[in-house]
Amino acid sequence: MKTTIANVHKHVNETVTIGVWLHNKRSSGKIAFLQLRDGSGFIQGVVAKAAVSEEAFELSKNLTQETSLYVTGKVVEDTRSPLGYELQVSDLEVIQEAVDYPITPKEHGTEFLMDHRHLWLRSTKQHAIMKVRNEIIRSTYEFFNKEGFVKVDPPILTGASAEGTTELFHTKYFDEDAYLSQSGQLYMEAAAMALGRVFSFGPTFRAEKSKTRRHLIEFWMIEPEMAFMDHEESLQMQEEYVAYVVQSVLENCKVELETLERDTTQLEKIKAPFPRITYTEAIQFLKDQGFDDIDWGDDFGAPHETAIAEAHDKPVFITHFPVEIKAFYMKPDPDNSDVALCADLIAPEGYGEIIGGSERIDDYKLMAERYKEHELDGPAYEWYLQLRQYGSVPHSGFGLGLERTVAWITGIEHIRETIPFPRLLNRLYP
Repeated sequence: MKTTIANVHKHVNETVTIGVWLHNKRSSGKIAFLQLRDGSGFIQGVVAKAAVSEEAFELSKNLTQETSLYVTGKVVEDTRSPLGYELQVSDLEVIQEAVDYPITPKEHGTEFLMDHRHLWLRSTKQHAIMKVRNEIIRSTYEFFNKEGFVKVDPPILTGASAEGTTELFHTKYFDEDAYLSQSGQLYMEAAAMALGRVFSFGPTFRAEKSKTRRHLIEFWMIEPEMAFMDHEESLQMQEEYVAYVVQSVLENCKVELETLERDTTQLEKIKAPFPRITYTEAIQFLKDQGFDDIDWGDDFGAPHETAIAEAHDKPVFITHFPVEIKAFYMKPDPDNSDVALCADLIAPEGYGEIIGGSERIDDYKLMAERYKEHELDGPAYEWYLQLRQYGSVPHSGFGLGLERTVAWITGIEHIRETIPFPRLLNRLYP
């Protein structure tokens, strides 16, 4: 009977066949221990000389790393195994022998591993990271479906910049200027006016030659937009969403978190509500901590975000940023027009901002004024202004960066390890 490693618990004391790759091996006298993987998980195969043919035993001792094969054996419980089971091998059939596999059990540098990313994905750590990433995506869909959201896919090629910056990848769409999307937000606002609650999940791009551990040229964003929802209600939705995702990972990725040696006591604290401080309070806190490189009106850098995060054991919202340093579409606070109804969510343990969000401007006249201030004109933005002309309502939204969230939840050092495959620009500009 063919099965997978993930399903061996259904076949205890039964003989099964699994298609696998040899991850590693060791042998001692009359027994060989094979570390096997099939994509769904890892399991140890025990080859006892007395239980197999002489040919099969010799084959087991000479298998090379990443050789593909079919392994047949009896599934037995083993409490010492992270999986809880092992395979007592009775037969082996090589599919293809791997020769001189470049990633050996020895230590390799990050650049070497990134150059061999297509193979590095096979390692236990990378396997665990990708499984956690998948769980974050799965639970994201589950959460928003449960909350009545509709998944909508905005275009990747766009004629408009959501943030109003010039740091975009430019191309030509026939005779018109076009850019790789830096956010699907503007389109999602249009979708929210039709469907109420919507979210997107897709790739976004920044043409920045960043060399920090926190930034990527290409990354994936989850971007919900919600009609009839104000800033406070949006903050509540954000903290409920993040807490839901973290708890799903804790429940469904125990083996992976153990493989990554993640201290889960930090993650177990992640439950709503989250602490909040205003931008003004954050500036004063930093000055009290001895930071003399930031004043009111400046944006936060990584050291500032880390200092704020270290003062809390949960993600912390920084709210009410100055209007001048935020995007044109963010609604000013009615009680103080110098600041916006917006927030950044800073992850614990120094991982930085994982969410940026705001209540959007819903007044046509105010948005038209913003267009003039930011020199936004032409058909690329005209449709966005019309959303405030025909049945405008209070609405809010936010964007969560998937890769940075994966880095935080898995506790890894480098954000590049969270992407399945590096694009060319991610390799050139780490």
